[in-house]
Amino acid sequence: MPLAKKEKKVKGVTKFKIDLTNPIDDGIIDIKKFEAFLKDKIKVEGKVGNLGNRILVTSDKKVVTVTANIDFSKRYLKYLTKKFLKKSDLRDWLRVVATEKDSYTLRYFDINNDENDEDDDE
Repeated sequence: MPLAKKEKKVKGVTKFKIDLTNPIDDGIIDIKKFEAFLKDKIKVEGKVGNLGNRILVTSDKKVVTVTANIDFSKRYLKYLTKKFLKKSDLRDWLRVVATEKDSYTLRYFDINNDENDEDDDE
C-alpha cells in the first residue's frame, strides 16, 4: 500500500505575539533590540534578512507581534526568543511560556521555592 502524500494547507495570515511585560517593567530588556534581533535572525527560504513583505515584525510598548503571510512556525519564534535571552545573559532568569495558541510570555523562574526547599533540609 503506497504512503499517502501530505497535502499542504494553504494558510492565510498568521500572527504571533510575544509579551515582554515583566522584563520591560523591570528594565531588563529593550523591546527595540529584541525587535531588531528578530528582524535580523528570522530566516525565509533559508536566508536571513529575506523578510520582504512576507514577514512583518512590529512592537507596541510591551508586546512584539510577528505577522507572517507564509508558513511560519510558532516553535521557531520560541527558539529565536531563547537565543536572544542567551545572548543577553538572561536565560538563567527568564523562560518562554506559551499562554495561548498564538502567543508567548516571558516569565521569571520561581527561585523562591528552591530556597525554601533547602531550608527544610537543615
